[in-house]
Amino acid sequence: MRGLLVVNPAATTTTERVRDVLVTALSADVAVETVVTKGRGHAAELGRRASETGIDVVIALGGDGTVNEVVNGLLHAGPRPDAPALAVVPGGSTNVFARALGYSASPVEATGELLANLRDGKSRLVGLGHARWADEARWFTFCAGMGLDAEVVGRVERKRSGGRPNSAGLFLRSALARYSRGFGHDRVAVNLELEKGPETPRSAAESQDDADESVATPDREVTVAIVCNALPWTYLGSMPLRACPEASFDTGLDLLGLRKARLSSLLRTTGQMLAGDRGPHGRNVVLEHDLTRIRMTATPTAPFQMDGEYLGEHAEVELTAHPHALRVIAAV
Repeated sequence: MRGLLVVNPAATTTTERVRDVLVTALSADVAVETVVTKGRGHAAELGRRASETGIDVVIALGGDGTVNEVVNGLLHAGPRPDAPALAVVPGGSTNVFARALGYSASPVEATGELLANLRDGKSRLVGLGHARWADEARWFTFCAGMGLDAEVVGRVERKRSGGRPNSAGLFLRSALARYSRGFGHDRVAVNLELEKGPETPRSAAESQDDADESVATPDREVTVAIVCNALPWTYLGSMPLRACPEASFDTGLDLLGLRKARLSSLLRTTGQMLAGDRGPHGRNVVLEHDLTRIRMTATPTAPFQMDGEYLGEHAEVELTAHPHALRVIAAV
């Protein structure tokens, strides 16, 4: 088996020790080449090269941004279940994708789990999301968002570029700072155009008693739109935030929309995400499951993010679900 190990040395928890342990362990079963990325976009180039040169498995050692780049390289020509398989060892601060695949947050423990999966031949196909905006198009693995969450992601990125480490505290401070600047008063309107497959069942939220009114009104205008391809949406420290409790790599895209972004509503919804499996509910919540297409149109524009990377402000973004898009090394 031929493998390519893509290492992001700038990722939060990536160390030379972890890299050396991983290379030594992999070498027993895989003819592995190790490449250390030199900057943004390099991991995507390596993924593309791997898809064209007979590599069997690409192992990404880094955070969710590194994984996203590798995926976009592997799938540069479209969904490819026969592309090199993707394996992930968490080396970032949150590592949502790796943990959604069942790996431990610890890179050392995850290395052992990955080796066991490789030796046992455990892999699976996962569905992914694809986004188009302006003249750009990219894949995402676990989430996308328009509105407040993207604005906070942008603020966190700016803080990190100044040398601050990523943390749950930094995320919370950035969110509260954004509210102090008046996000909740300067309304951003995001219109949602949603499509489901012909055999898609109604979501759990739609099937609840009418008194709950979790979803379902003809009005599809929100101020915050969060799209999930996996569970959870993200983590607050070690605590999972379940924005879309039915989200799965085996179904289409799920969506959580907030009609109003008042601080009180946001705190209540965040508490519901943390509380258990039911997820967000109430009159302020739009919750949709297993969508095939989502078009988000902002007035005038709104911040946009994918897989925790801020991508600027845009007037329109279209997201589509692609089942069985990529093979990953995982037991779940």
